[in-house]
Amino acid sequence: MSLFHHQDLVVHPQYQELTPYLQALPQLFAQGQGEVIHNGRNQLRKFTWNGKEYVAKSYHRPHFINQLVYGTIRPSKAKRAYENALLFQQLGVGTPQPVGYLTIRKGLLFDQSFFVTEVSLCQVDFGILMTTEVPYMDEVLKEVARTTAVLHSNGYRHLDYGRGNILFRLDEEQKVQLDVIDLNRVAVGKVDVKSGCKNFERLPATPHMHRVMADTYAGLRGFDKEECYTLMKAYRTADKGKEEY
Repeated sequence: MSLFHHQDLVVHPQYQELTPYLQALPQLFAQGQGEVIHNGRNQLRKFTWNGKEYVAKSYHRPHFINQLVYGTIRPSKAKRAYENALLFQQLGVGTPQPVGYLTIRKGLLFDQSFFVTEVSLCQVDFGILMTTEVPYMDEVLKEVARTTAVLHSNGYRHLDYGRGNILFRLDEEQKVQLDVIDLNRVAVGKVDVKSGCKNFERLPATPHMHRVMADTYAGLRGFDKEECYTLMKAYRTADKGKEEY
């Protein structure tokens, strides 16, 4: 690889056999291979490799200034997502098993980056709680609050903590399993009661849902339950004028 065209490739030790697959990601995306499961600012494709399914995320190419920033100063979103996934696992927070990442730089400019994980077993996102009756909804809410409390107690805040980035399922023992995804933006620092409750603001919720999450979160963090409930409701309704639910 020339100095002008540089690749930063990291593959999890358990997935070294997938190295050729990660190296081929630019070509696979360019050729339109794989099943598109999300096509927005970034694109997600599902691939099958040696009989097993994986999700590869291709991050959009930013404007020129950020190409320079990501090429010289800041780590790529793919690298941050991979490292944060390993961190979440260490904390006991569910997230799809990270496989590796690939970042491509041309000279001093960032060009492309890709992040690969196993397919999550959790295929239902938080948003469904607002449209479908889920018999075990309260258990999902308690697990969301518990997971959030673990992150906050360790000084981490997921900055894209929205309905589509929290996935859940009932496991074989009928317990709620949670996966948190889209991990490239995580803030580090002390999380107090206000910043902690504000982190829930992108999650749509009824008063009952806020009550369940507030009681669980407050109990785990040693905060006042009524204060947490009031703050969660206030931050949600203040978030760009959104309705409470």
